[in-house]
Amino acid sequence: MGHHSCTCCCAHDNAQPKNTPGNTGFLKEYRRILLSALLLFGGIAMKAMNISFFSDDTVVLVWYLLAYLPVGLPVLKEAWESILRKDVFSEFTLMSIATLGAFYIKEYPEGVAVMLFYSLGELFQDKAVSRAKRNISALLDVRPEKATVIRDNEAVTESPRNVQVGDIIEVKPGERVPLDGTMLGESAAFNTSALTGESVPRTIRKGEEVLAGMIATDKVIRVEVTKPFEKSALSRILELVQNASERKAPAELFIRRFARIYTPIVTGLAVLIVLLPFLYSLANTQFIFTFDDWLYRALVFLVISCPCALVVSIPLGYFGGIGAASRLGVLFKGGNYLDAITKVNTVVFDKTGTLTKGTFEVQSCRTQHGVSEEKLIQIIASAERNSTHPIAKAITGYAEQRRISFVPTAEVTEIAGHGLETKIDGQRILVGNARLLSKYNVEYPQELSKIADTVVVCAIDSAYAGYLLLSDTLKEDARKAIEDLKALNINNIQILSGDKQAIVTNFAEKLGVTQAYGDLLPDGKVEHIEELRQNAGNRIAFVGDGINDAPVLALSHVGIAMGGLGSDAAIETADVVIQTDQPSKVATAIRAGKQTRRIVWQNISLAFGVKLLVLILGAGGLATLWEAVFADVGVALIAIVNAIRIQKLIK
Repeated sequence: MGHHSCTCCCAHDNAQPKNTPGNTGFLKEYRRILLSALLLFGGIAMKAMNISFFSDDTVVLVWYLLAYLPVGLPVLKEAWESILRKDVFSEFTLMSIATLGAFYIKEYPEGVAVMLFYSLGELFQDKAVSRAKRNISALLDVRPEKATVIRDNEAVTESPRNVQVGDIIEVKPGERVPLDGTMLGESAAFNTSALTGESVPRTIRKGEEVLAGMIATDKVIRVEVTKPFEKSALSRILELVQNASERKAPAELFIRRFARIYTPIVTGLAVLIVLLPFLYSLANTQFIFTFDDWLYRALVFLVISCPCALVVSIPLGYFGGIGAASRLGVLFKGGNYLDAITKVNTVVFDKTGTLTKGTFEVQSCRTQHGVSEEKLIQIIASAERNSTHPIAKAITGYAEQRRISFVPTAEVTEIAGHGLETKIDGQRILVGNARLLSKYNVEYPQELSKIADTVVVCAIDSAYAGYLLLSDTLKEDARKAIEDLKALNINNIQILSGDKQAIVTNFAEKLGVTQAYGDLLPDGKVEHIEELRQNAGNRIAFVGDGINDAPVLALSHVGIAMGGLGSDAAIETADVVIQTDQPSKVATAIRAGKQTRRIVWQNISLAFGVKLLVLILGAGGLATLWEAVFADVGVALIAIVNAIRIQKLIK
């Protein structure tokens, strides 16, 4: 929290020299605190032991001044700078007034202690923020610093920022792909953990998209660049997370507004603590007014008034929540979304690519009398062997899985929109959809037209031979995703899809979802969400991955995108991005939001409770500056430690 963004408290950037590297600044500050602490506690010990050297008032003053300056000077400097910026009621000003006042009334140890523990609190905050940042950077510190560009058949090392669209880059095994592009080689395996959180290698073939951040694992590959550096998938994700701290949660915004009003009011009350007894003593001569006593009470009041615990721990809590969630592959674009997701009571899923893999698998095989299953699979797989279509790949993979060998084919002809024609052992083979059979006047059972799933039919020498039934498959954790949401008492779970209603209903039954809507165009999905929004009690999260999901992601209260290999439009529009493409992470995101919110409100309650108690005691003269230090810096330290717990709670 820099002083530009907060008018009230604990701006840890400000307490350090601006041009000093982080580690050096930390060590320098640590040495100051150590020196100050040694002098402070040494002075207290000498006073307690009645050492003669320490009985002289001048010696005591000089001793504690030496203890004060290492921790006090940076704060006094910031106080002056904040006043010049017309930010009079900053924590620096309050600390300066309180400690200088303590020196005026000769309460030197208390004056040093306020600054010492304040500086210690700054270090704790710095450490906590650094830890949260490391969690994010561990996931995102994957941007390559150089790219090998092939120009005139020579390899040239360039900064990725200088590589143009259309350039050819070379990536060796173990290196990260620096820019998005198209695969030029036949095929290669890539580790996609930077983008999806999963380290299982993914095979990418010629012409398919390769994304920045992937790691080549098995061979040297060449990629034709399709996007400039700043528009790569990796740069986009980095930007999303780096900007997350700018989007404040309601609690953060409230505390900032509150502190701007609260701090001047309490400062005014501190002045009244001195002024009112003085005025009363003028009216009532029997009342003895001792300026130093009432000034001390006012100083206690001032130290307590600084809302450090609130202004430090609340943003730190949300920042820690974002960091811990990112470690699990869930990216929140801001603390406001971390807060908003806790209110979600309705979750709507897109089907294809979100709950399902978006890849086909053979579900069953139906044959005509006289044709065996193995024979039908062998013929269809042999005909489809050289096709790159997902359905063809699913069929050939199924044949290999069942260890059914391929047979040679001849005169393969593809008929667009229908299928293909070929010859096997001199017999004419037709493989495709029912329209293909109709085109060649092959009779087939009418039940084929009524099947909702994808069907690949086959005819041998103009005689119908049977069909394979294919279907998209559920992701491994799809059922767990629904169960986890129900465990969070979210029972309004729905599925929307452009697929046929029969297919959507089938998947919904497998998942235990009662509301599933198919045959929806993108406009239909928008209308459905708008209808849900008409009920003010519904707080909707929509989970999707496709380009056509972008309008619905924007319309929902919380848009969640499958960001591993999801569309650019979905990732840009969403409020939360799931890097692992696992639907079960939706429940993880909601739990992360709830844990963060719980910690934040614990800190708010603790800070308000302790401050209120010590404020009352301070005004009544029952609390010293030591209690004030605890109420301010001590509670801030407890709140910071509590905020750090988020890292362990979010799993």
